Parts: sequence; structure tokens; C-alpha cells
Amino acid sequence: MTTTATTPTTADTSAAPDGLPLTISAAAAALRDGSLTSVALTQAVQARADKLDSALGTFIGRYNETALAAAAKADEELAAGVDKGLLHGIPLGIKDIIATSDGPSTAQSLVLRPEFGQFEDGRHDALVVSRLRAAGGIITGKVTTSEYACGMPDESKGFPTPHNPFGLDYWTGGSSAGTGSGVAAGLFLGGLGTDTGGSIRIPASWCGISGMMQTFGRVPKSGCVPLGFSYDHIGPMTRSARDAAAMLAVLAGHDESDATSVDVPVPDYVAALTGTMEGLKVAVDLTSLSSPKCDPAIAELTLAAIEVFKQAGAEVTEITLPFFAELDTTAMTGLFAEALAYHQTDLQKRFLDYGRNTRKMLTSAAMITAADYVQMQRVRRVGVKAVTELFGQYDLIVNPTGIIAAPPNGALDYEGLAGTILTSYWNATGNPAMSIPMGQNALGLPAGLQIAGKPFDEATVFQAADAFQLLTDHHLAEAPTVLEMLA
Repeated sequence: MTTTATTPTTADTSAAPDGLPLTISAAAAALRDGSLTSVALTQAVQARADKLDSALGTFIGRYNETALAAAAKADEELAAGVDKGLLHGIPLGIKDIIATSDGPSTAQSLVLRPEFGQFEDGRHDALVVSRLRAAGGIITGKVTTSEYACGMPDESKGFPTPHNPFGLDYWTGGSSAGTGSGVAAGLFLGGLGTDTGGSIRIPASWCGISGMMQTFGRVPKSGCVPLGFSYDHIGPMTRSARDAAAMLAVLAGHDESDATSVDVPVPDYVAALTGTMEGLKVAVDLTSLSSPKCDPAIAELTLAAIEVFKQAGAEVTEITLPFFAELDTTAMTGLFAEALAYHQTDLQKRFLDYGRNTRKMLTSAAMITAADYVQMQRVRRVGVKAVTELFGQYDLIVNPTGIIAAPPNGALDYEGLAGTILTSYWNATGNPAMSIPMGQNALGLPAGLQIAGKPFDEATVFQAADAFQLLTDHHLAEAPTVLEMLA
């Protein structure tokens, strides 16, 4: 089990044994001091992918030529004094339910129509991908997901099965599986995930990286295959909270192409990182640690993480989240019903083309009645009101992302995971919530701490996460399996 550091650390000079920067911040500094070029960085991550991807199952499609061309352009721009920000020249991965002009999207399914994201004049980027390119980001490829962001791996369909860099026999978590494994293994330095019930935060937790689900409506979802219309988010996955803040600053902002996009100002998230939690009132829910399903190491890591919050200056109070079971059920019921609304026609025509786990989830949703859905919306409003009142007293609410580490790939089922993942509560309310690494269990598998904030106050979530990472080095831990394969 990893122990908590007691003196401040910095990610700005972090590097792997082969010299590859671990973080966007470290790579950005190297690009600007002349010790690294974007072309060299892109070639290095591509070489890593050559060695590791067959074992990790990260990529659906790699865009090596276009990535190198974009990297060469970034080098020219930086040399000419054109600096587009921290993402300029940085290799990034895109979850394969988000459209890119470089190649088709599959949603890791035989069912998705090949023309998704394609128009008469060719393939188009999703809005978030366009924003990353405009900021100088290098798109390295499309990465694996659970089918339509809702199923679990099904090898019979011919798509890569994702494996956890911290143990190849273990799952990455879903549905943003490839983004989680790719960042953890250094195949790219940041990437896009989506989160409808925890699909950014779960793989972030189990792969030992940082992942932010921002406030619902903060980032437009145009060009992304939907799962649950009123729950879906697109967000950043990176090693550090600082890197995630830099990515969200690029991704966020209203656009009329998405009816759920909210027109509110986007702050400078990186400038808000003060390095301290002084003055923050933090509520902590430790209820889940008493569950018989809780890994004792995760309980211990959670308590140790709370001590770091206190060390960083936070005022910590223990609470119990209101309506936790009800809102968890509401989120899962709602997203299943909304997923069926999207898939119903294809499910009737192409039932067996869907993976077994996806079929199971979607057909179970057929048992949800209109009355159930209406009642769920009523419960959701009650829960949001209670959470809003709680945030009248506290700046942040903290609990584990989940009470188990990654399960073995051969033992995946919804029933077995029930009650062990604590993410969907925040999908029901729409609040921003982030998972950051807090150490590893007895098997060396990572665990995550979840930090939730007030609507549109991602800045305070990032502030706390960054202050935590200045006092710990969990987010810089490299997977021994990856190091062995590279050696």
C-alpha cells in the first residue's frame, strides 16, 4: 500500500525512467525550454504504443501520420512565438464515441452506423475535438470504450479488450477504458472520457489517474454518441488535477449546437490553483467504509487522504449524504431508460449484434415504466434540493470513488459491482465531481478519492485536488507492469 507524502511535491519536472514526461505540465515546460519538441514527444508515445498496446488494448485506431504532421506544425508555431497554451504540442487520446475527422467512430459496437460524424464534405470533429485542436492538441487516435459507453467487454465482437496497466488480469473500469489505460501507461498525456454514471471517474480511480466530470451542461456534447441525454458529460482524464484543469479550460463554454449547454462564464481554472485548502469547508461521507464489501486498504487510504486535507488547511466535518441510495437508483434507472430510448429501434432489428452485457442492460430497461420515469424525476428534484442545502454549509464533499479496486477481467458483472461504486449520485444531481488517486491496495491496484463541488464551481474542486497532489505523489505512480514491458 502506498503511503502519503508529507512534504510538497511538484509535477512540473516529472518523467518516466525512459525520459518521457508523465504530465502535460512537465511536457509543456520541456517544449518551452527547448529540451523537447512536439515531434519527439509524439514519436515517443507512438513508440510506447507500439510496445504496449497489444497487451493493454487501448487503441481502436491510431492516427500516426496526422499526429506527426500536427506535432510538426506545433513545433513551428512555438518556435515562431505562437503559444496556444498548455495543450500546445501535447499528444491526446479520444474516446471512440466522440467524432474525429481523422477516422470513423465505432462506439466499440457492430451497430453504430459508419456514417456517424460524416457529412457530404467529409468527416467532422466533435466540438470538443475542434477545441482541442485549436489549442494545439495532437490527436493520437481513438481509444477503447465499453460498447456505446454502457456495456462491459465482450471479446466475441472482435474489439480490443482493455487491460489495466497496474495488472493485465484486471479491468480498467468503464466506460472510458482506453483513456484511463492510455494516460496511465503514457500512450498519451491526456484524453477525453465521458461520464453518465461514473465512466470518467471509475477508470480514473482504477487506473491511478485524475478524471473530472464537470457540471452538467458545462461542456457541449455535440458530435458524441449519447447514452443518457440528461446525464451525459464529456470531460478530461489526465495524471494530475492541474493537467485536467488546463484541459477543461479549453473544453468548457456554451455552444448552441448542444441544447443542454449552459451559457455561464468559464474561469481560468489553472490560475485558481492556490496550492492550499486554507479556508475551505469540506464535508466527508465515510458511510461506505463500513460496508462488508469495502476493501480494508481503501478504508485506510480514505482516512489517510482526509488527514492530508487537514494538513492542507481544510476544515473537515463528517456528514452523511442525503438520499444516497435513492439518487444512485434514480441515476441508473434514468440513464437506462434514456439509453433504451436511443437504442430501441436498433435493438429490435439487430439484437444479436449488440454485446451480451449491452443487450442485458438495454432489455432490462424495457421493464421501466413511464410511471417509474416520472417518479424518478420527482426523486431527483428532491435530492438536488437536499444537496443544494448541504452545499450552503460546505464548499466540497468528499468520499471514496469506490470501495473496491479494479476487479479481474474474468469476473465482471453488474450485480457483483452493485454498491461498490459511489459515482452515480453526482450524475443524478449534476454537480461537478472528480476522482484523484489516493494510493494502492495490498495487490498494488490504485484507488480513487472523489471530490464534489457546487454547480459550475469546478475551480474549487481543482484547487483541493491540486493541493492534495502537492502533498502526495500517488498520481505520479507508474505501473510496474508497464515498466517491465518497456524494459
